[in-house]
Amino acid sequence: MLWMVILSPFTFHLSYLRAQNLTSSPYSRYAYGDLNENVPTAFRAMGGVGLGMRSNRAINPAQPASYTSIDSLTFAMDIAASATWSRYQDASGMRNVANGNLEYLTFQIPLWKRWIAMSFGLIPYSSVGYSISMNDSTAGGAYHYTTDYEGTGNLSEVYAGLSFNICNWFAVGANFYYMWGTLQRLRSLEFKESGLQVTLQDEMMDVKTPRLRFGGQFFHTWGDHTVNAGAIFEPKMKMNADVIIVETQSDDSIPVYEGLWELPMVWGVGASYTWANRLTVAFDFERQCMGSAMYNGYPGSDPLNGLRDRHRIAIGAEYQHDPMGRKYVDRMRWRAGVSVQDEYLASIGAKRVTAAIGIGFPVYGLGTMINTTLEYTHRGSTAGLEENNLRLTFGISIAENWFFKRKL
Repeated sequence: MLWMVILSPFTFHLSYLRAQNLTSSPYSRYAYGDLNENVPTAFRAMGGVGLGMRSNRAINPAQPASYTSIDSLTFAMDIAASATWSRYQDASGMRNVANGNLEYLTFQIPLWKRWIAMSFGLIPYSSVGYSISMNDSTAGGAYHYTTDYEGTGNLSEVYAGLSFNICNWFAVGANFYYMWGTLQRLRSLEFKESGLQVTLQDEMMDVKTPRLRFGGQFFHTWGDHTVNAGAIFEPKMKMNADVIIVETQSDDSIPVYEGLWELPMVWGVGASYTWANRLTVAFDFERQCMGSAMYNGYPGSDPLNGLRDRHRIAIGAEYQHDPMGRKYVDRMRWRAGVSVQDEYLASIGAKRVTAAIGIGFPVYGLGTMINTTLEYTHRGSTAGLEENNLRLTFGISIAENWFFKRKL
């Protein structure tokens, strides 16, 4: 079958995702690094909406209530890879970096007619990857030193989710995640003058923890009009993490701290409107309560941590000229969107702004869509560190009719 041919080159996806660095941003130096929104490629092109989206051609792990949108005879799979070009600029100069990543691998199947469905797969949660070197001197210029910062690692998740249609217009769902991975941060302070000790600090966070997400969706169609509205909620949970910070001076190693960590409470709402299966517009709002979750044994908002709640707003649209058109271009899907979000580090005042466009290419004779998305992201400011990213993502969404009886 088509899905087996496409899946076979990616059997190593689990180990590869765990080993790779998914970012090169200096902003990933703090807390859990760069966080992932976990929406499919098709919805990324719409600014990253997803909480109010229901589609039988896209698996949407961000909204567990959406799984029952799949046809009762269909098996679905979604896989994506991306390439990112980044430019970082500050007072010391400019640096260009390129990264390539496998993004996610997800599956979705119906369990009982159109009433119960499930999804499972592998998705990223966050990533850390940076290398920074700074030269400075003490007051009066008596001593000169170099400070180096390096960070690597990522947190990945396997998930399984169930969705139930309570009635013809309302669905609920839940995702269970198992998160694992290691984040490592190294800091060294070296004086140029002889006779002064070199100080090294090694922070290692090894995570093996579950988490939960609950979702609900209202949906209704009359004539050419379809309205969807949804919400999600994640409770605050203790993070099972072994975190050790070790400082080394000369030949002496001193364990500094082992503290308490929590996954933050998350909630969000979204809505979408579709006209005649041709035009869809959607909106999302999400809040991640980092400020009230424990980090390093203190609330995130404590001055020792400097974390705050993160807010994200996304708006997007998709247009298909004629779903049943004979011309190929009539069945292509054209998408665009924008999102704005706070950084959860309080000292970063500038917001992260992302603009996206994309195209969905249907595969003739198959329930398959090839999705492409181009995203431009800006964060920071010229007064500090300015970051500009260009990310190109390719995704393949496959839907095959498995669950039907063939006539003899």
